[in-house]
Amino acid sequence: MGITILENIGICSQVDFVRYIQGRKTPGVDPKLFIKDLWFEKVPVRIYQPKAPSASQRRGVMFFHGGGWVFGSLETHEKLCRFIARESESVVVSVGYRLAPEHKYPAAYEDCLNATIHFMKNIEHYGVDPANVIVCGDSAGGNLAAAVSQTLAGGSDLPKLRAQILIYPGLQAVDFNLPSYQQNHRVPLLFRERAAFYVLQYLNGNATNLEEVLEGSHIPIDIKLNHRKWVSPDNIPEKFKARGYKPHVLLDCTNEVFEKVKRLCEPNLCPLLVEDAIVQQLPESFILTCEYDVLRDDGLLYKKRLEDNGVRVTWYHLEDGFHGIISLYDYCGFSFPAGKRGLDSVVNFLKSL
Repeated sequence: MGITILENIGICSQVDFVRYIQGRKTPGVDPKLFIKDLWFEKVPVRIYQPKAPSASQRRGVMFFHGGGWVFGSLETHEKLCRFIARESESVVVSVGYRLAPEHKYPAAYEDCLNATIHFMKNIEHYGVDPANVIVCGDSAGGNLAAAVSQTLAGGSDLPKLRAQILIYPGLQAVDFNLPSYQQNHRVPLLFRERAAFYVLQYLNGNATNLEEVLEGSHIPIDIKLNHRKWVSPDNIPEKFKARGYKPHVLLDCTNEVFEKVKRLCEPNLCPLLVEDAIVQQLPESFILTCEYDVLRDDGLLYKKRLEDNGVRVTWYHLEDGFHGIISLYDYCGFSFPAGKRGLDSVVNFLKSL
């Protein structure tokens, strides 16, 4: 309510206010890490390097923060990146990509891709093994990590990525009526309506056609049926429907609506829709999902696609987790036990590489 008042009287927008609050706290010096802000081409990055000497080259982690492509920054995920760098003894590069609605798709994707390519081309400066580079992200950052991984797998003169780590990623905008979207539609920190709102902000810089996207009348039936082999409740294990699921009737759409949102079918925005030929080339993968998260089924569907195409997947499911729980690690002095378990699982996976 207070934020709406500020917006109505012209002081600041809701987006600006949330960004201001998120960016206020900055942790102090970390005795175990060198931390430096740089630019990779035109993209701001923050590099975390362990101070302890290493007998061999370290692994490198490209980290893309979450926040619905609208929020989040180098600062909001500072503690998370420090933890990963410190505990896994990895060089972590956090990417400050451009945000929507000011910068629409594909700005964030391009920034993350270009930063990753720059890092891999200059990797000798950071003491990182070129054969051990991982892309990692939470929520929208998981989406970006998946898209970057697909692009690099699809053809590059660079070394192949060692792995991708997708933490409760959003991977499709075709169906907002999958079981997890129905079961968790009003569960914080990400409501079903907000999930659709954020993807539209990223796509078009506004939330026009939100209702059509939510009800599923934004994509023609023939295209939906083509994607149904990948995005379908039939591909969700039955145990994940136990908390309730009502099959949704397929709706058609008008040409006018589809023309505005048709890029939602592009894999760089919705990685779950990429062709099998690309999926087969993807690196070893780690996927974390949370039971009480609208995006749970996006992760489950991608897990199945990867496994069906012969990609090794480590899956970690937080039965008591909710969306955003990892980024709340050590937030204002407290942490959720499930979030700490999830974060430890990420570190353990990195150590196994």
